[in-house]
Amino acid sequence: MSEFHPTTEAEAAAIIRDHTSRGAALAIVGGNTRSGFGNAVAAEALLSSRSLAGIVAYNPGEMVMTARAGTPVAEIEAALAEGGQMMTFEPMDHRALMATEGEPTIGGVFAANISGPRRFVSGAARDSLLGVRFVNGRGEIVKAGGRVMKNVTGLDLVKLMAGSHGTLGLLTEVTFRVPPRPKTEETIVVSGFNDAEAARAMAAAMALPLEISGAAHLPLSVAWSFLDGKLPRGEATVLRIEGLASSVSVRAEKLAVAMSRLGSATRLAEDDSHRLWREIRDVKPYADGTRRPVWRVSVAPGTGHQLVAALRLETGVDAYYDWQGGLVWMRMEAEPEGDVLRRYIHALGGGHATLLRATPAHRATTPAFQPQPEAVALLSAHVKEKFDPAGIFNPGKMA
Repeated sequence: MSEFHPTTEAEAAAIIRDHTSRGAALAIVGGNTRSGFGNAVAAEALLSSRSLAGIVAYNPGEMVMTARAGTPVAEIEAALAEGGQMMTFEPMDHRALMATEGEPTIGGVFAANISGPRRFVSGAARDSLLGVRFVNGRGEIVKAGGRVMKNVTGLDLVKLMAGSHGTLGLLTEVTFRVPPRPKTEETIVVSGFNDAEAARAMAAAMALPLEISGAAHLPLSVAWSFLDGKLPRGEATVLRIEGLASSVSVRAEKLAVAMSRLGSATRLAEDDSHRLWREIRDVKPYADGTRRPVWRVSVAPGTGHQLVAALRLETGVDAYYDWQGGLVWMRMEAEPEGDVLRRYIHALGGGHATLLRATPAHRATTPAFQPQPEAVALLSAHVKEKFDPAGIFNPGKMA
């Protein structure tokens, strides 16, 4: 497969116009660190944004950054750390889980709407996105909020591009909010809860006026793999508090006291807390060097453990929970079991299951994205037709 790495929007637009004229499919990527995600469809060439790199504008006082899409996430994080700010949505690094190389890019983060542990209180990546520039399937350069594309008046182009997985256009530039970074953090670890008990404990913790920014449950099968086994023995329900040091200390003490009424509670200081949540974010237990199927499942917080319990009656599954139980990371022992999984999701009130990792054979038979209701699918097809009339962009990543 040939590769294109344009250094300007005009060059990218010319490449796209050429492929559109021939109806030749393009695989749109950033750093390609999620290589293999989606349902494989042959493309003639790979079009990467990684040479469209560099921070365009950043003034910490404005709490906004503009960067070209190919800018490495590591460069973004370094600049924000110097300015005392952060990406509040904590984007995951997929390389260990997906066994890929390269550098994650900021455009890839927003194209896939990558959102980590703080998502359930601070919003997704798309909620921080303020503006975009991109090249559509006609080879036209579009700036959201300025030019309005024909027949899509009224659509929020910024939100449409976030999470579109490169199916609507090649992102070339993004502008996003960057709030202040918390001065410190602590994590309360409550030991010994089963999945259902942990769900109730997390709900009780979130009801307290303590501004908890992370709530996850790590069953016995995975808890040992975090912090190189430094967590207390047994299951671990973990709750993060962030902010000014004096405030964090007081709130963490109150949370520890409240949780100690339910189980054994210990406290992790800043360094261990920070490392733990990065490992939760990056799905460390399932970054095991295998191709065993891994699902990312979003459901109502109170039903995640019910879903896992039901699946265990029919198939081999391991799981842990983030977002107060609303995000379930699952690793199947053999087959993806997509039909079974989605049947139970529907029975429990709905949600979304995305097949993140699998063998090529499994990808050929299991839809990677949650099937859309008919009305939504028709609307999505209409939007796709307007942005990419020749249907050349990332045909294997249609949500």
